[in-house]
Order: sequence, then C-alpha cells, then structure tokens
Amino acid sequence: MKISVYNQLAETVGEVELNDKIYAVKPTKHLLAEAVRTQLSNARKGLAHTKTRAEVSGGGKKPWKQKGTGRARAGSTRGPIWRHGGVSFGPRSERNWELKINKKAKTKALFMSLSDKATTGHLIVVENFKIEPKTKEFVKIHAAFAKAVKDFGKNSLFLVPTKNEAVVRASRNVPNVNQALANSLNIVDVLKADTIIVTKDSLPIIEKTYLKEVVKTATAKKAVAKKQVA
Repeated sequence: MKISVYNQLAETVGEVELNDKIYAVKPTKHLLAEAVRTQLSNARKGLAHTKTRAEVSGGGKKPWKQKGTGRARAGSTRGPIWRHGGVSFGPRSERNWELKINKKAKTKALFMSLSDKATTGHLIVVENFKIEPKTKEFVKIHAAFAKAVKDFGKNSLFLVPTKNEAVVRASRNVPNVNQALANSLNIVDVLKADTIIVTKDSLPIIEKTYLKEVVKTATAKKAVAKKQVA
C-alpha cells in the first residue's frame, strides 16, 4: 500500500510504501473489542470501596436482650439491614480487574486499528517534523493538516520515533491532541484518534517493534508444540 508523504505545510512531497502486514489487515470486531476491554480493565484502579459489618465502627453493644421483648433477636446494630450498618456485596478496592489476552492477538488488534486509519485516509505521514516549543507554531501546523485532509476529525494523535520535548511542550495545551512514541503504541489511543500524524522515521520503528513481537510469539508456540510431540 502506498500513501502520500507531506511536509509541515501539509503539501504532498512524495509517497511511501506501507507494510501490508501492519496496514492492510482485515478488521475483526470481536478481537478489537477484546483488546480494548482488556486494556481498559487492566488500567482500572477500582477506587470504589464499601465497608462490611466487621469494618463499620460501633455495634459492639447488643441492642436489646435476647428474649422477652417480642422483637427479633439482634446482636449488633451494624448488620446490613440496619441504618449505618455495613454493606453486603458492595464494591471493594482490592478487587482484581486484570484480564489477559495473548500477545499475538493484542498485536493483531493494533494492526487492525492502524489498517483502518490507513485505508480510510486518516494516517498522515510527515517527512520531517521540526518545531520550536511554541504552541502558536504547533497550532498553525495542525490547522494546515486539518484543512488538507478530508474528515480530519476532532481528536488527533502524533507519533514520533523518540521523545521530542519540543513537540510535547508545543502541543500539551492544545485540546484533543495527544502524543505517543512509535514503540509504545496502544489500541485505545489509536482508536480514539480520528487522525494519526506519524513521522516518516517512525514507520521502520513500528515495523521493528511489533512485527518482531509476532515472530517471537510464533516461534515460541512452535517450540512448545515440538516439545509436546517429543
């Protein structure tokens, strides 16, 4: 697959060949949903916390004697049926929300999301991205791409090969704009972005990082299969 390469003025200066193993993968909805659900669950902190009857203060005294009152027997005023009592089956902060997904499936879901951006024209490759750490200059460049690209969208993601302090400082006050490194992509950031702007230097890093993971996983599975047969 070939797509256009732009300069910082959003002018076409050439073309670049994209790897079909990354940017031409047919999407599967259930795999994308599984990858997103896994990432969001693993990032969940679980701050909601309720106290059980053992943790609520008070209730040490028996509210009334066991017999002779005509009322139901009670040993504490901190049971779940009492006002100010503990909570049964409420949310607990120690709950483990972690989910697991195979590394190969996770990488494939990332490729699907990148493929969607590439095939719909929402993956923009910039030849050289040099900028001073000034928000005004960044907004000018961002606006140029918004005009040049059809259906640019509200949210955009900038991919750079290495940490670029100038880009971070220039874009951090711009709403709906995020930055990420080419070797630390995640599917949620990619799907949230309406348009991805990636530097040309980032493309080989993406291939080296994520295609290598797929090869490693496939090799490990073959080794395990050989051991089982032996």
